[in-house]
Amino acid sequence: MNDTFEQRAALLVARQEELLTRKNMPVNTSNGIITRYHHPVVTAAHIPLTWRYDFNPATNPYCMERIGFNATMNSGAIKWQGKYILLVRVEAADRKSFFAVAESPNGIDNFRFWEYPVVLPDINPEETNVYDMRLTIHEDGWIYGIFCSEKHDPQAALGDLSSAVASAGIVRTKDLVQWERLADLKTISQQRNVTLHPEFVEGKYALYTRPQDGFINAGSGGGIGWTLVDDITQAEVSRELIINQRAYHTIKEVKNGEGPHPIKTAKGWLHLAHGVRACAAGLRYVLYLYMTAIEDPTRIIAEPGGYFMAPIGEERIGDVSNVLFSNGWIADEDGTVYIYYASSDTRMHVATSTVDRLIDYCFHTPADGLRSASTVDNIVALIDKNKQL
Repeated sequence: MNDTFEQRAALLVARQEELLTRKNMPVNTSNGIITRYHHPVVTAAHIPLTWRYDFNPATNPYCMERIGFNATMNSGAIKWQGKYILLVRVEAADRKSFFAVAESPNGIDNFRFWEYPVVLPDINPEETNVYDMRLTIHEDGWIYGIFCSEKHDPQAALGDLSSAVASAGIVRTKDLVQWERLADLKTISQQRNVTLHPEFVEGKYALYTRPQDGFINAGSGGGIGWTLVDDITQAEVSRELIINQRAYHTIKEVKNGEGPHPIKTAKGWLHLAHGVRACAAGLRYVLYLYMTAIEDPTRIIAEPGGYFMAPIGEERIGDVSNVLFSNGWIADEDGTVYIYYASSDTRMHVATSTVDRLIDYCFHTPADGLRSASTVDNIVALIDKNKQL
């Protein structure tokens, strides 16, 4: 082994270990609802060196990176065996995404990938890309993952290599290592954004959906849907109810979709969702909250107006700028909520809050009145309330 190889390999290991063990401190500024942290929790630099480098000097004498990676984003999340688990969407330099497990002892820092990425059963030779898996520990005892399965549109015009077709792939596991692939969700619309409710409803599995006419555009579809299925191994949308609508000149006028599965609280189901609007810079993705009734998860009981979280500072910069996206959060036993979100399709972050704070935010933040006049009315009412103190 030559000295140059040894020195470079040692430097790579030392630098990554410094990154992996770096303490993540909270940002001092806060709106009282959430706390952000100084550093992303998972980046492309966190990817194991053994995935990237051939450490045999005979076949890689210059210690060059053999497989490149572009981003880590849009991660499902669960608390499992005392660890904070992210099911990360990893995007390689060739644009292909796959899934990998990263775990942390505290949910804030020290995230490390498991030795191998997730190996999904490869059942469809036309499936080109997989991404954005939601994880749900269901009351039936399985851990389910629902993700987007993408392929080239077979109806695309000759030479059109951009048009795609999406469906919802479904897998389940007991250990996050061995995964059973179930049949994709059967539906007449394209589904890139499906989440499993953690409990049976009327004795059936319940899914949050986002029906779309096309791969990108919602068209006549869109909104957060709800459907019940008898058999999760052969899931089919037979009746789809839109429970959270899109609306003109709002944060969700272009499309909206459920993030992770909702958190069950004493006051109702707490939901985290994303909303998309168009602007001069392209599509802007933000996060918002809403709540539904415990006895009827389709009935909205609170929805604050505007966004809950939007990209700020360096979060706005990346492969797809001006985007926040979340499909994973963890509610801890002490009421702490860990919100895992990706910024600009590039890196993963965490923000923390509590169940009580998020409920308070939902019930005491004015709803969107859908008009400028209504926004002014809400501000005036708050000013008048404060003047009475």
